[in-house]
Amino acid sequence: INQLVVRRLLERQGHHVVVADDGQAALELLREGCGTSDLELVLMDIQMPGLDGLQTTAAIRELSSPRAARLPIVALTANAMSGERERCLAAGMDGYLSKPLREEALREVIERLSMAGKLPR
Repeated sequence: INQLVVRRLLERQGHHVVVADDGQAALELLREGCGTSDLELVLMDIQMPGLDGLQTTAAIRELSSPRAARLPIVALTANAMSGERERCLAAGMDGYLSKPLREEALREVIERLSMAGKLPR
């Protein structure tokens, strides 16, 4: 359900969305180069089966493709406990959003990454 909500929010803002069902699928998409030249942002769910979001982020950062390794990654988590944001940023993520996701918060993180030069305007 969260994937559907996020997808609809992004599409409503005019973005094209590619969904990977889990961390392994996301890595495969990036390894195979499927649309990586077009990918501008990864919203990474922290709690996924198999590879969790932190493990998947670490694996993306280690890919040999410079483009994939530099992709902005934003944590998306229901765990809004103290220190979680810092843990995600320390793991190589560029931003943090907590669930339930608010459309305004999503818009703000995209704008912040754009202003920082990590996303095209």
